[in-house]
Amino acid sequence: MNLTEFNQSDGCDHFSCSERSVSPAVYILLYLCSAAVVLLTLCGNLLVIISVLHFKQLHTPTNMLVLSLAVSDFLVGALVMPSILSWVIESCWIFGRDFCMCIMMTASFLMNLSIYHIVLIAVDRYLALSNPFLYMNKVSIRITRVVIFFNWCVVVVYNLVLFYINGNFMSSVMCPGECSFSLNEVWYVIDLIYSFIFPLSVIILLYTQVFVIAKKHATAIRELNNHTRPQTQKITSHSMKSERKAAKVLGILVFVFLVCLLPYFIYSLIGYVIELQSETIQKVMMMISLNSTINPVIYALFYSWFKRCIKLIISREIFQTDSGLINVFL
Repeated sequence: MNLTEFNQSDGCDHFSCSERSVSPAVYILLYLCSAAVVLLTLCGNLLVIISVLHFKQLHTPTNMLVLSLAVSDFLVGALVMPSILSWVIESCWIFGRDFCMCIMMTASFLMNLSIYHIVLIAVDRYLALSNPFLYMNKVSIRITRVVIFFNWCVVVVYNLVLFYINGNFMSSVMCPGECSFSLNEVWYVIDLIYSFIFPLSVIILLYTQVFVIAKKHATAIRELNNHTRPQTQKITSHSMKSERKAAKVLGILVFVFLVCLLPYFIYSLIGYVIELQSETIQKVMMMISLNSTINPVIYALFYSWFKRCIKLIISREIFQTDSGLINVFL
């Protein structure tokens, strides 16, 4: 496959996509591996979506957030990952300036959406552990759906405004054969606060409190286990253990997300001061995209209910009558 050559235009230095230096077999293998990653991302998140939607036991406020996050991850696999992985393999953006703008806009929207899903998950875990009785009485599925809808709307509006105001600026600095995301100085500061400083501060603050509370719960459970207690205390102990486990798993989810996201913001800070190579942008974008592949794997490793749901889906038992009432926590 010959790569397209781009000539100097719009004040850019001469840029030419380098010819691939690998054998055709390796080249094909790279594309097959990329296709496998995309397929894993789509199938993994689709399994999460089907599981939460189909099985009644999974209709909880926390799982509504997990469902919405899985939808955004599925969209990353469907809309963003194929072109990003192709960009990495080709070492050159071969799809043109307009498509680059569309991909960058979509990637920015889905990245911000994922960030604020993680914020909402942190808020959810904090409320569930700090005041479980208030959480059970006040935080309903309906309220969570409203919050999720509002989150999607805010992120859509923010990104439309961001790209509308910076669209001409971005087009003027983008060289042929490259794909970059550039903002003017004012919007750079706004985006840094909105997309990184504020959500990261909230996540760190709340999850610090979550793990402090979880530690206190663990101490309380140990004390309860040392004494004979009535059935109500046993139920309370089991509930506390469940909340702690959920906080732990979602804490792993948050940690992996931040690890995948951090290179992007380091790039944003450094890239505004010094010029970075196109390969750096490719790797950063790929790291963000791969988080959407990792999330379903985390569910499969740590959630027994997800493993059971996969078995029920693959065996097609979900097509049976009243299959949505099957107990997935066995």
